Parts: sequence; C-alpha cells; structure tokens
Amino acid sequence: MPVWNRDTARHLLSRALFGYRRADLDRALSYPTLDAFVDKELLSDNTLPPPPGIWVDETPVANDPNIGARTRELVYWWYDQMLTQGPSLREKMVLFFHSHFTSERDKVNYPQFMHIQNALFRKYAFGDLRQLTKDVTTDPAMLIYLDGRGSNKNGPNENYARELLELFTLGIGNYTETDIKQAAKALTGWRVNGLKSEFDATRFDTGQKTFLGKTGNFGYKEIVDIVYQQDVCAEFWCRKLCTEFQFYKPDAAFVKKLAAILRANDFTLKPVLKALFTSDEFYASNVIGAKIKSPTELLIGTLKALDVPSMTAADWGYVYDMGRNLQQWIFEPPNVAGWPGQRDWISSNTYPQRGGYSDALINGRQLSGRVLNLKFKPIDYARTYAKPEDAVQLVEDISNAFMQFPLSAVKKKQLLDALLDGTIVANWSTNTPMADARINRFLKALMRLPEYQLC
Repeated sequence: MPVWNRDTARHLLSRALFGYRRADLDRALSYPTLDAFVDKELLSDNTLPPPPGIWVDETPVANDPNIGARTRELVYWWYDQMLTQGPSLREKMVLFFHSHFTSERDKVNYPQFMHIQNALFRKYAFGDLRQLTKDVTTDPAMLIYLDGRGSNKNGPNENYARELLELFTLGIGNYTETDIKQAAKALTGWRVNGLKSEFDATRFDTGQKTFLGKTGNFGYKEIVDIVYQQDVCAEFWCRKLCTEFQFYKPDAAFVKKLAAILRANDFTLKPVLKALFTSDEFYASNVIGAKIKSPTELLIGTLKALDVPSMTAADWGYVYDMGRNLQQWIFEPPNVAGWPGQRDWISSNTYPQRGGYSDALINGRQLSGRVLNLKFKPIDYARTYAKPEDAVQLVEDISNAFMQFPLSAVKKKQLLDALLDGTIVANWSTNTPMADARINRFLKALMRLPEYQLC
C-alpha cells in the first residue's frame, strides 16, 4: 500500500481532478489513510448538479436561434462543475466518457441532446459499464451522431456497430466484418422523437443474427451482453483507464490485474477505480509527472492553482475560446476516436498559447487586450503562503504547490531572480513598492516552465 503523505496526495489529485486547490490537498490529507480518502471523497456518489437552464427540457425545433448561446452556456456550466467539484473524480470521469463514447455537437446540433448524454456519463461515472454501454447505444445524441436513427431492417447502418466493437469495447482484431454486419441488424429500429429515443418494431430486423459465435434473434441489449462476455473487453477498458489516469504506456500485467477486478465486480467501475488509485503502480516514480496536461486540465487547473473562487460568463468565454485554440473544444472532439492526448497536446502553435493563457490570468487581460473580470491580487495571494516575506521559501512553497516533482537548483535560481527582479534576498518584502509586479513576473515564469505542463 502506498504511503499517504503530501507527495502521494498531490500526485493523486493532479491526475484525478482538473488540478487542485491547496484546500483540496489539505482536505485530502485530513484523512488518515489513502483508502479512507478514496472511499469518502474521491469516489463518493455526490449529489448530481442542477442543469444549466430550463431549456434542457425544451423539445428541439428546427432553425432554433438559441443553439449557439445555449451550447456556450452548457460548456460554461460544465467548466464550472470542474472548477467547483472539490476532491471528486466524477467530472474527470465524465470527460473520460465524453472522449470515449464521442458525439460531436456540430452534427448533433441541439445542446439538449449533448446535455442528456453528459448527464448519462455523470450518472454512470463510477457505475455499471455494461449498462452504460446499453444506454449509450440508444442515447439520442449517439443515434444522431453515428446515424443509428436512420438504421432499419431494409438498410442497416453499420457506423455504430463498427465503433462499438473497434473503439468502445473490444479493439481491432477481436471481431470480424461479419460481426459488424450482424450487430448492425440487431441495432435497427431506433429513432429520435423530441428529446427521447424510441424503438419502432416495424423497422427492426427480426431475423436470426450470428454475432461473435452466438446465434439468436438479438437486439441491442443482447449484442452488448455478448460483447461484455469477451475476455478482451475488460482488458480493453482497463487499458484505456490506465492510459488516461496512470501511464501513457500501460503495463500489460497491471492491466490484466485490474481487468480481473473489473470482471469480478460484473463491470462495476468503482472497485477497479479504487484498485487503480490505491495501487503501488499508480505511484511509481516513472509515473509521477509523466502525463502532459490536457488543455482542460491546464485551463481549469491554473484557475485552481491561483485560487480563483468563481468565474463570470464573460471570463468563461475566454476559457472556452482558449480550449478551442489549444485543441480541446468541449463537446467537439476531433473525430469518433476522441482526443488522442499526451504528445498531441503540444505543438509549436499550442505551447506558446498555454503560456499566454496563464499570463492573461495574471495580467487580468487577454492577449488581445480585452480586460477580464477576474482580478488576480498577487500580494494577497503570496500572503496565503506560510512565509511570504522569505523570498527563497516563497519560491520553494509556490513551486511545490504548482509542480509534481522538485525543480532543479538552476530553475529555482531563475525563478528567484524573476521574483527579486534585481534586488537582493535580504531586501525582499511583500510591502515594498513593485512587489505585486515582481510576484506576477515570478508566477508567469513558473507557469511557462515545461514542467508546469506535466501532471
């Protein structure tokens, strides 16, 4: 069992949340053991949040002029859940599922459907993967996105059947083209009516289907059940979970260990998530700080690191635009495979913009010059640390709060020089003129380090 201390807690929160506040860290360490924190906080079944507006229950209408504004409102609302969730894994799991069972808003069009799907992911964040897969199969957004709503006995559409096997549950090499065609027949008969999906028996293929070695008059439930009977299914899911939360090159033996737990618990997620986050493998030295932050982790995590309590709609608009610039536009994954992550997040275009984002939060204005409502107060922020009048200790404490592993002596010296800005250590004080500008200079330099891009 890993030691439960500040270092392991920081690593756990950096992976399981969208960044963390120091208050989150203190709250985690108030628990005597890692097990207790994971049970009581990280995997707690918290109350579900209220929807972003009453419009989520409105029947979609053609050429609705509110689509754009409501889509933004939905994104802002979800960002706010990420910012204010506390030490809970739930919102991280919702984004994990969004990138796994993908739907793109450009094709789905109506934000009501995207909200329904988002709520479905939240409902099953720690729950039954098999049932989630069944519900996703007939989810309105998915029926629209992968063309299931037009699939009928006279013309079965293979799009969802293919992705169900290739990307969602088994992986390439574990099924045949015939399995896809047979599954497509079993998935016929569904359409979208208003806000709901409906089964129309007259459109369903009632013939026998032979799928993954079994024959019967299967519908979608039987197809999903057969998929989850395949040994590779549990390993497929656990490999995906490890890639997201533990290490970008999962160890095969560790994946098999987690897969056995997933099968033993009939594909309920909570036990395997607990096993993952309390394992020695999760806290291995080569794992800590080895993940490149996704744009959403960077955007929300920087707000938390700077102790931003809340955001206005206008400021969320800036975060929304930056998410798009950094290649993670929420509700608009690049394709049905979702966001690839890791090294794909960093390019000659996105890396400078990451630094520009943190600069903007410190400056209180966007790179375009537009003023943010967010007003960062550097001196007040510095004074929340134990020894703000000790320049060396202040650099050490803030660096430790922002990074997952110690910085080199050379980089600490560079950061100290940025804070002092020409003065000497003995003359540093938060009460001196220009102290606020010096703190800003230091924080910008800190968040522009390559190490800040890692968690």
